Amino acid sequence: MYSSRFICIGLAAFLACASPANQPHSSSKTNTAATPPITAAPVAAAHAMVVSAHPEATRIGLDVLRRGGNAYDATVAVQFALAVCLPVAGNIGGGGFVVYRGADGSVGALDFRETAPAAASRDMYLDAQGNVVPNLSTTGHRAVGVPGSVAGMWELHQKLGKLPWQELVEPARNLAFELRLTAKEAEGLNGQREAFKRLNPDGTVYLRPDGHSDDLGAGTAWRPWQAGDVLRNLPLARTLDLIQKQGRVGFYQGRTAELLLAEMRRGHGLITQQDLDAYQPKWRTPLRGRYRQYEIIGMPPPSSGGVALLQLLQMLEPYDLRKLGWHSAEAVHLITEAQRRVYADRATYLGDPDFGRVPVNELLDAAYLKQRMQGVTPAGMATPSAQMQAGAGLPGYESDQTTHYSIVDAQGNAVSCTTTLNGSYGSKVVVAGAGFLLNNEMDDFSAKAGVPNMYGVIGGTANAIRPGKRMLSSMTPTIMTEKGQLRLVVGTPGGSTIITSVLQAVLNVLDYSLSPQQAVAAPRLHHQWLPDHIDVEAGALTPAAETELQRRGHRLNPRSPWGRIDLIERRPNGQLEGGADPRGDDTAAGY
Repeated sequence: MYSSRFICIGLAAFLACASPANQPHSSSKTNTAATPPITAAPVAAAHAMVVSAHPEATRIGLDVLRRGGNAYDATVAVQFALAVCLPVAGNIGGGGFVVYRGADGSVGALDFRETAPAAASRDMYLDAQGNVVPNLSTTGHRAVGVPGSVAGMWELHQKLGKLPWQELVEPARNLAFELRLTAKEAEGLNGQREAFKRLNPDGTVYLRPDGHSDDLGAGTAWRPWQAGDVLRNLPLARTLDLIQKQGRVGFYQGRTAELLLAEMRRGHGLITQQDLDAYQPKWRTPLRGRYRQYEIIGMPPPSSGGVALLQLLQMLEPYDLRKLGWHSAEAVHLITEAQRRVYADRATYLGDPDFGRVPVNELLDAAYLKQRMQGVTPAGMATPSAQMQAGAGLPGYESDQTTHYSIVDAQGNAVSCTTTLNGSYGSKVVVAGAGFLLNNEMDDFSAKAGVPNMYGVIGGTANAIRPGKRMLSSMTPTIMTEKGQLRLVVGTPGGSTIITSVLQAVLNVLDYSLSPQQAVAAPRLHHQWLPDHIDVEAGALTPAAETELQRRGHRLNPRSPWGRIDLIERRPNGQLEGGADPRGDDTAAGY
């Protein structure tokens, strides 16, 4: 069992520590830099490490590693465990991305992103006047893309797994019989009670009946979940049993498929048996680039994360961020200007590479990136986003509740996996009789060019809906090396904030020498081109920095905390250190 020392400090504690006192050096006349928070020490281990969004998933993954499984085995086990213990984002009804680096230096990227059903069409979320119909792409059955998670895990295991498949699914199946809820998960389920009732009229295990009646019909009285309550998802246990025994077939065919298709018919969804049969995960070539002396290994399109992170790091490399000071007005200005340009490019050029050319090489060209940052200086003024279009001369083109886990095994294999249902609890539709939630990933397409999705992200024609197409994502699973040795494994949920959160975690460790725990706990900032403001967590800026940024024309938008970064750093002595984000139930453990 995991030790209590693996549990991260709470959010309130790290915000309280993010005092503007004792600020580090800054190049400005008025010191505007902030002090990174003091946090609990990172979890250290000599051999292997798992950092995930839930203590049970971390425990299960670490147990696989202790029993001789490799990082890929642990990935499968953690994925299925999160589908049980983290229903807000963990899933078998969603999809995601894996980036890996083998102990021998080999690298790979697995795309198990959802796809649009064959019956989907470009204007399916527009009314007769051509306007986007509110909520049609975010809740209910028509918001659902063809799930990829089970096929993705099967594919990963077939290629790289070591332990038997059955052993890796078993812990999640057992967990489904009895899961004790954390305070955060109880609160999340309670917050979706009305949506669960509306979209699941025959009831669902995610609603708690008042009393012991087995009748979960429309007249049922419901009472709130509380921390420590036991959630028994017997339908999900049966589904996992089929997946355990039959592999991919146990989900995409037979009883589970029949229940999923019955759910589609009930709610007028689009997925058919042909869609399930046609779904295939895809091995893709990882993106590789450099930042200072480090190599970055990232996810290519249809994830925008790898391209955007490489653009941001290369745009910022000419500047001495450490000298400017952590979250100084000068550093924040530079980072914001880079983010503004990168998100404008994202909206214009990025989409599924199987459905059109995505100009990755041009977007990552050094001359192009230098031109994009031309005129930007640490002392400069803000560039209004209304004046900032995507870069000229190139061919023309998400969810808060995603989840991420980072794993390193005793042999040195590393996995960075981000997986999602998109919004909180996805479409809010639970497959009756099968116990799992379905995604609302269709909202990650551009329902209409120039109209923002649920995260305020603007999209273009490169991300328009087409049958069989993968929707654009912000997921940014990332691995970094230094001098040929593993250095960082990192990723996070957070919708459109994923890219900027990973960027800040990387800068916190590599430029500001923060520990993994400090790096993931530190208050964050975010800019995504449109809307034209900087989202600011409490404690992220000193009053002096706020005043200076506003003087330069930046608009500041206070916002509640976002993201759940899970990070592993390999130290020069070979020791592994884990940072688990205190904004969630995230937990690091190793041996």
